[in-house]
Amino acid sequence: MRKRSAAAIVTGVIAIAIVTGQLATATAATNGRLAGGSLTGTWSGTYGGAYHGTFTLHWTQSKSRLTGTIAISSIGRTNITGSVSGSTIRFGTVGNARAITYSGSVSGTSMSGTYKTGGDGGPWSAHKK
Repeated sequence: MRKRSAAAIVTGVIAIAIVTGQLATATAATNGRLAGGSLTGTWSGTYGGAYHGTFTLHWTQSKSRLTGTIAISSIGRTNITGSVSGSTIRFGTVGNARAITYSGSVSGTSMSGTYKTGGDGGPWSAHKK
């Protein structure tokens, strides 16, 4: 029977740990869960460009699906749905004559991107409260 050196065994264990960690990270991103945690909760943000003001998001996240409400300073409160995949986020208003779509990226407790409404748009950013 062949003996393995302690260094070879340790190297093998480390390699397995690295692969396991990478698979867990990839699985979390695929399922819409972020390394920083869930998007569920309240987010405060600002938007600029063609229109400017503030907004407050109240999200509930279920895997990659987002549902909730958005209160926009110039419009009021309306329902909103969206999705998150890895660090990419997309969401928009539902049943509103002035439909607004947002796209961007999220990292931990911050997210930012661009919005569009009709032919206008601009940048937006938000932070989790």
